[in-house]
Amino acid sequence: MRILVVEDEVPLADAIARGLRREGMAVDVAYDGESGHEKSTVTRYDVVVLDRDLPGMSGDELCTEILSSGALTRVMMLTASGGISDRVEGLSLGADDYLAKPFAFPELVARVRALARRATPATPPVLSARDVELDPARRTVQRSGDPVELTRKEFGVLEVLLAAKGSVVSSEELLERVWDENADPFTTTVRVTVMTLRKKLGEPGIIDTVVGSGYRVPSAGNASAEN
Repeated sequence: MRILVVEDEVPLADAIARGLRREGMAVDVAYDGESGHEKSTVTRYDVVVLDRDLPGMSGDELCTEILSSGALTRVMMLTASGGISDRVEGLSLGADDYLAKPFAFPELVARVRALARRATPATPPVLSARDVELDPARRTVQRSGDPVELTRKEFGVLEVLLAAKGSVVSSEELLERVWDENADPFTTTVRVTVMTLRKKLGEPGIIDTVVGSGYRVPSAGNASAEN
């Protein structure tokens, strides 16, 4: 999943980003409202973690802009103001969730994951194809009941492919959904990651290459493409 953190307290913003990346998420960071607005208009984010009290363009304004764009992006507001009236006001602006500072990081992670599930068409809690099962919450993958150890990026690629339910996912989309804004768009990292992922999943292969289009994990009834 792709996350944007908009927070003007640089140490806090960087700490949130590091923590979410450890959870396997692709995270971009903006330290002011204007930068956050610019990033949100060019990248499709699942969740924006948004400080309400930003200088310049406030979190309230940015939340309104995100909502007016029609994007499926979910917004979680962070603020030092934890009173009921503040929470009600934040939610009335259209925010999907509201978390007062200071907060417990595991709670932040759980809420971000819950919002991300609402940002895309509903998917089951455990993703599967053939004898492969992926549990996003537990960060586990099994094949025929045996655990498969994957890197964060390999896990992210497999999660996106399984969630696509047989549809083709381009290399560009994988790069956008699994990596962050620092990824080189001309890199071969997606191809290499898919290659190592296939090796770890073993035979028979479940990831097809659709020449000129991208990759897919065929759903039941779909013919296999070129591997």
